[in-house]
Amino acid sequence: MAENNIDWASMSFSYKPTDFNVRCTFKDGQWGPIEVSDSEYIPMHISAACLHYGQESFEGLKAFRGKDGKIRVFRPEENAKRFIRSAEGIGMEPMPEELFLEMVRNVVELNERWVPPYGVDASLYIRPFEIGITPLLGVRPATEYMVVMLVSPVGAYFKNGFKPTKVCMSREYDRVAPKGTGSIKVGGNYAASIVAGERAHNLGYSVMLYLDPKEKKYLDECGAANFFAIKDNTYITPASDSILPSITNMSLKQIAEDLGIKVDARPIPFEELETFEEASACGTAAVCSPICQIDDLDTGKVYTFGSPDQAGPLTTKLYNRLRAIQNGDVEDTHGWNMIIG
Repeated sequence: MAENNIDWASMSFSYKPTDFNVRCTFKDGQWGPIEVSDSEYIPMHISAACLHYGQESFEGLKAFRGKDGKIRVFRPEENAKRFIRSAEGIGMEPMPEELFLEMVRNVVELNERWVPPYGVDASLYIRPFEIGITPLLGVRPATEYMVVMLVSPVGAYFKNGFKPTKVCMSREYDRVAPKGTGSIKVGGNYAASIVAGERAHNLGYSVMLYLDPKEKKYLDECGAANFFAIKDNTYITPASDSILPSITNMSLKQIAEDLGIKVDARPIPFEELETFEEASACGTAAVCSPICQIDDLDTGKVYTFGSPDQAGPLTTKLYNRLRAIQNGDVEDTHGWNMIIG
């Protein structure tokens, strides 16, 4: 492995240039060969479909270096499947799973020296995205698409690490519409969350917790992440058509069952917040982001969970087990990791 003069331990969660990205174009009814590029730019027509009509989707996954020196990419098959669902949801050409996985392997191997060493709270973040590149003026699907995979070494998503944060909620905002694009990973969902997210940050909260967009009665997503809570040795998470099926949440549910914790995925009335022992957001970037307090900005009601200084015991147990699987410290009994090297 080539050496980098990087302070891995103090790295933030932000983009850093690496050596290569990989690209693949759909044209004339078929996907072309995988191309390797060292450019950070994409030549694009000013009337490209992605720029005007939002034909764009993306994914996020991570690669980790284990104590044994091997690189593990966590559950890329699930990202490939979700990438397909997102493309289909906005009328784009879905990339076959096998081609997606080949691109993941290629981009990690090409940037192997940027995978952080074992033992630091850092990883190689992989960002695949698909865009419609056909020049259009009318609203219709593009006929040509490009998939690009870039990578960047990243540190912990939250600068304070695995520690509880305060969250707020308000009925003033919706992230997505009922029966809309909430269950797929497209940029428009995230653009729709920026105003509410910035309000939360300006008020001193880490994120905005959304209620369901139809009735405003049930917990939905926690910013760009899924939500879960712990009560009576049960892992409780919302079941909703308007939230993104999180691969991290899916994994945590399986780990909970492995550890003898019950799993209950169902609509969660917001009033039930006051009964929870632990609460957390979860996603690829942070894995688990413990929540110590949720403030309802509309009613003034405050919900608290455990200690403001440390995550709850079951959230900690789930987080540690998932991180151990990603790092290769425990047996990968479910075959989640793609091994490279």
